[in-house]
Amino acid sequence: MKILPAFILACVFPTFVWAACSKPLSVAVEDWPPYSQLNTLGKPSGLDIELMEAIFKEAGCTLVFREDIPRQRRHLMHKEGQLDVLFAASPTPERRRFSWFTIAYRSETIGLFARSEEATRFASIRSFDNLLSGRISLLAPNSGWYGDDYARYLPDLKASGQLQHFETFDQGIRMLKARRADLILGDVGAVFYEARYIAKLPVTQLTFVPNQAPVHLMLSKASVPEADLRTIDAAIRRLETNGTLTKLRGKYGLN
Repeated sequence: MKILPAFILACVFPTFVWAACSKPLSVAVEDWPPYSQLNTLGKPSGLDIELMEAIFKEAGCTLVFREDIPRQRRHLMHKEGQLDVLFAASPTPERRRFSWFTIAYRSETIGLFARSEEATRFASIRSFDNLLSGRISLLAPNSGWYGDDYARYLPDLKASGQLQHFETFDQGIRMLKARRADLILGDVGAVFYEARYIAKLPVTQLTFVPNQAPVHLMLSKASVPEADLRTIDAAIRRLETNGTLTKLRGKYGLN
């Protein structure tokens, strides 16, 4: 697992030390625009990157950016304490066994999308049960939490052969464009970004919203003490109170 070039870290964190936390905390820069990506200068950028930079700076802690890691390996490394921080995370009982969760720092909406010319065919969908009964095929990320309804019907979707997974949203949108499936599931901002700016594919979000909830930072219990969680939570509260996080989210059209 490679650390991104030191000059990038120096630009991001030019002055503060990590004494407020137990150590510098590591996070992978995921290929997930508009939330996380490397810009044309090779510097971490995106909404979640900017939010984490602000939070860790306010906390007096250092965030060490690592190169992108495949999603499933990333979660395993986090569980084992090899990767300290995951972002845009939804709490589940299983995850709470090996991770601390900060208070929420933004909200997330998970949507179902169709190619725009076919969207009227799927307007009546109200549950993943409708996909099963209608033999409607689906593209979905290969791991993550996407709501109770998706979790309930995931085994049946797999067993029926109606579900295909993807690693990145760039891959998922290209699969949708190639008509590998009828619908795609994912974060609203990420799907619209990839469809509009990368694949140039008109997509329409269906009215059924599988999940809408606050998201959090996950801190590995194997490598991060609870005291660091309290430090970061306090920083998030201060930045919510003074409007810093609201301003950053508004910059990306999310609040």
